[in-house]
Amino acid sequence: MAGSLTPTAHPTARPGGAGRPRTRLPALRWLLLRLGGAVFVVWAVATVTFFAIRLIPGDPAEAIVGGPGSQASDEALAEARADYGLDQPLPVQYLQYLGRLLRGDLGRSYALRDDVTTVIGENVGGTLTLAVASLALASVIALALAVWSARGGRAAGAVTSLLEIVAAAVPHFWLAISLILLFSSTLGWLPPVSVPGPLGLVLPVVTLALPLSGFLGQVMRESLLTALSSPFVLAARARGEGDSGVFWRHALRHAAIPAIGLAGWAFGALISGAVVVETIFARPGIGRSLLSAVQGRDVPLVTGIVISVAIVYMIVTTLTDLADRLVDPRLREEAR
Repeated sequence: MAGSLTPTAHPTARPGGAGRPRTRLPALRWLLLRLGGAVFVVWAVATVTFFAIRLIPGDPAEAIVGGPGSQASDEALAEARADYGLDQPLPVQYLQYLGRLLRGDLGRSYALRDDVTTVIGENVGGTLTLAVASLALASVIALALAVWSARGGRAAGAVTSLLEIVAAAVPHFWLAISLILLFSSTLGWLPPVSVPGPLGLVLPVVTLALPLSGFLGQVMRESLLTALSSPFVLAARARGEGDSGVFWRHALRHAAIPAIGLAGWAFGALISGAVVVETIFARPGIGRSLLSAVQGRDVPLVTGIVISVAIVYMIVTTLTDLADRLVDPRLREEAR
């Protein structure tokens, strides 16, 4: 009788099979949450941009017919409003706008008379190249400062802390002008405006990378110092591993985890900084296009660029989360 009450395994059950659904379910839930969050962010960005651009003084119809200086007649302005649906009530315009977005239609630029998708496609490559190169340079500078601070003693720690604070506080426009005066006007080493080729990238990349390296350096330095006093480092030393091995094999990997987590935020900061940098260095990109579109009340182009940047930002943050899970074993255990 006692044996008949003992539960028996199902004939088709396999060892470890029960663990797989529990492993896949959190991953699927995480993916669905990320997808839902991305949809909400895109909707929120589109809504805020739609209403914010209409708070700017001026008539969007003037941008359609050539700008405020075009001296268009009232009849021409009325015809432009009718053609683009600007004569409809604002809630109706908003619903029509969302409907076009659901179909993937970003509209046509008022000023450029071209599809917004085409305009973004022609300019996004330059901005992404600038952002990726700046993020790579900022990460290298921050890592160098963190290593020097951790291995150089108190004096090195004080110097690196000062350098990080100064770098993080420098405005992009001031840094860009200073670099142009030094390396272009005085030394004549680099062109003052962006030109095709690697030389045209140097000053814009340095301008974006230096302030970001200050923020990343502070995070990496604190994380590295915390790692050097952590139990796993003490355990590695107790096993007989040398200081160099402990530093480069264990502590440095731990210090890189917060920097990876901040990569999404850093990418967003670089895109916003590109508006200033691309304008100063006359470099083609979506940042410069966005500034021109806002000044000219080019509503379709403004909304298209902002939504595209939001989508790219969500993709980058998702990739950084995945990288965190690959690098940090604690996150992998939580996922299981």
